[in-house]
Amino acid sequence: MARIDELRLMAKVARLYYVQGLRQVEITERLHIHQSTVSRLLKRAEKEGIIRITFTAPTGLHADLEDALQTAFALREAIVVDSIEDEDQIVRDLGAAAAFHLETTLRPTDVVGISSWSAALLAMVEAMHPNPRAAGAGVVQILGGIGNPGAEKHATQLTRRLAALLGGSATLLPAPGAVGSAEAKRVMLNDRYVQQAVALFKTVTVALVGIGAIEPSKLLASSGNIFSPQELQQLARRGAVGDICLRFFDDAGQPVVTPLNDRVISMDLETLRRVPRIVGIAGGRRKTAAIRGALAGRWINTLITDRGTAERLLKANESATTAAGTARSRGRR
Repeated sequence: MARIDELRLMAKVARLYYVQGLRQVEITERLHIHQSTVSRLLKRAEKEGIIRITFTAPTGLHADLEDALQTAFALREAIVVDSIEDEDQIVRDLGAAAAFHLETTLRPTDVVGISSWSAALLAMVEAMHPNPRAAGAGVVQILGGIGNPGAEKHATQLTRRLAALLGGSATLLPAPGAVGSAEAKRVMLNDRYVQQAVALFKTVTVALVGIGAIEPSKLLASSGNIFSPQELQQLARRGAVGDICLRFFDDAGQPVVTPLNDRVISMDLETLRRVPRIVGIAGGRRKTAAIRGALAGRWINTLITDRGTAERLLKANESATTAAGTARSRGRR
């Protein structure tokens, strides 16, 4: 076939497929050529520049930011939502995005570990629809859900409502997230129902976690599962910037180990790291340093956050990378 003849056929196939919307099998029937030839000509048309495929993200989507976050922090997935710099609105917007993410990715065989006392996770459950595709998935609390009775219903609702939406079982962790002493923790861990929940930690396949700053959120503070101002200052002096399930870490993601750790009833960070999919749902200026620490420690591998926070994370990472490069250059002199 002469070059011009091949180009003519290539253009005709491309027009039928991309402009007129015919399927490859319909083009085969119309032009009396084999379907493999149609497929080959479409690929050639791209190489020849006859077809130019462009991607335009709809308004409100931030594919470039998501790609940049995934590359910078070795994430398996990043989801960036539009929101305003208002903490309550960010919580609602993140909750809606997390609900859709969960509805489209959960499987019946999953065991979902969920952190208590997270406003974003509560917003997620409130935004979710029943999910028959994941029917039978189990849900277990991975941070003690007992606290101030006025707030405790939120933690219980979070777990039971999610299990109901998935048509699966709910396992509560019937203990406070933070107790008064290491001895009190040992007593709690002897409880049969606490032991049943803790035993499920190693079976979790998807962990849904909030990321806390040193300053506790309103929901966490109202639950009573917090440390004293003096204890929080001690954590800050040790370099802590945030926590997951009341397990604190510094800006490099390294665990900050203090005696306070012996008073926490939750999944520990090393157990969390072994969970295949760890979804961190957090945003806002107040939590940016905490999110960056969680990313640095690889304590999450999926992040759902807002655009402002994504931009701050990438800017901080770029500055850190530049500073590290400058330091290496000076060291070689």
